[in-house]
Amino acid sequence: MCGRFAMDQSTDDLIQEFVAEGGDFRDWRPSYNIAPTDPAPMVREREHHGDVTRTLDVASWGLKPAWAKAKGPAPINARLESVATNGLFRTAFAAKRCIVPMTGYYEWQDLPDGKQPHFIHGPRPVLAAAGLYSAKKEDDGSWGLSMTVITREARDASGEIHDRMPVFLTPDVLEDWLRPVKIEQPDVMLAMLDRTSVAVAATITSYPVSRRVNSVRDVSIPRDDPTLIEPIDL
Repeated sequence: MCGRFAMDQSTDDLIQEFVAEGGDFRDWRPSYNIAPTDPAPMVREREHHGDVTRTLDVASWGLKPAWAKAKGPAPINARLESVATNGLFRTAFAAKRCIVPMTGYYEWQDLPDGKQPHFIHGPRPVLAAAGLYSAKKEDDGSWGLSMTVITREARDASGEIHDRMPVFLTPDVLEDWLRPVKIEQPDVMLAMLDRTSVAVAATITSYPVSRRVNSVRDVSIPRDDPTLIEPIDL
């Protein structure tokens, strides 16, 4: 699974990277320890009266479908193997696809003295993870966005640490993934996701990092501390 990730790019960096408009997320600050339920950037496209816009928005990590109960499940990951048919994700996969930008993500290795985090990253400053999103009307009348990250069996360095990884997209398929049209042939899109994620996985490596990452709720460890992703010697 993917249960923690880092995103150290600024709003302007992300807008430039994905050719997006600002959306409502001008207050984003880099974070090196994004956990479930935390806000995170996402890129999406929407069509209105024939015009398509691509925006950078904030979403809570953990998908809450519009029909879901307040205390219902909010999965942070959707399995590639069942994303097109699982009732929690089927509607979003068909029409509400997004990109979740990541600097990299964390996985943990069980060692005799505890869990050792590893930071998994690619050669580019930003990895584009395939995600799904939902828009749900809140009690105050506003619209809350939530998202989940699609995962697959590991084909990268995390395969030595964990058995699954995010599905990452290559630049040439971003438009196809984000296009705000209903998918009529899920198998074609699934094959594309398999192909592109294998290509990105071949470029990904990992290294051990400080165990301070383990304490995500410890307010004494700032989320914007870049030393959280610095390599250490074991």
